[in-house]
Amino acid sequence: MARERREIKRIVSAAARQVTFSKRRRGLFKKAEELSVLCDADVALIVFSSTGKLSQFASSSMNEIIDKYSTHSKNLGKADQPSLDLNLEHSKYANLNDQLAEASRRLRQMRGEELEGLSVDELQQLEKNLETGLHRVLQTKDQQFLEQINELQRKSSQLAEENMQLRNQVSQIPIAGKPVVADTENVIAEDGQSSESVMTALHSGSSQDNDDGCPAVRGNNNIKSSVQIFMELPLQWRALV
Repeated sequence: MARERREIKRIVSAAARQVTFSKRRRGLFKKAEELSVLCDADVALIVFSSTGKLSQFASSSMNEIIDKYSTHSKNLGKADQPSLDLNLEHSKYANLNDQLAEASRRLRQMRGEELEGLSVDELQQLEKNLETGLHRVLQTKDQQFLEQINELQRKSSQLAEENMQLRNQVSQIPIAGKPVVADTENVIAEDGQSSESVMTALHSGSSQDNDDGCPAVRGNNNIKSSVQIFMELPLQWRALV
């Protein structure tokens, strides 16, 4: 006669539950030991009863098996990390694409394109946004115009001031010939002689050279003495000579 298969569900009776736990625990540990021996595997079992009692089985050292499990779990976590990062990057990329598409659609609508699907409220909001933007543009343009006008006025005032200074400097410069001619009779040369005495010395030297020696020598001497006297004259007397 076949053995009736027991339904897998929680046992209500505490005593029956404890008996079943003890039997199946021994059977589980026996299967774990057989698996370890037959397949040369490291097997560790940790079981807590409903009352909190610990039962464990290890084919070798429980601590070594747990350390091996921890190391393996960390390696698995590192192996799965690039996949998680890649999924996160894909999510960010998709989000940025959606934001770019929405911004492009709004920009086209502000240019008056793709307005067919908008409602009256959306069109009014778009009109309000355009008016606000236009007001800011005009305000910025006026501000820049005022700054340019102020800069031009400042440069104009600076140029006018420089022009006035140049006029004053030009008015203080004497006109060539007039002041010099007016003061020739009273100006004294650098060596202490007046203009008349210098001119007299120049002509007298030339006449004395003409009275001595041969004509050719006298001519050369006259030229040299005249040039020497001329070079010794101040610049203002050279102009008169």
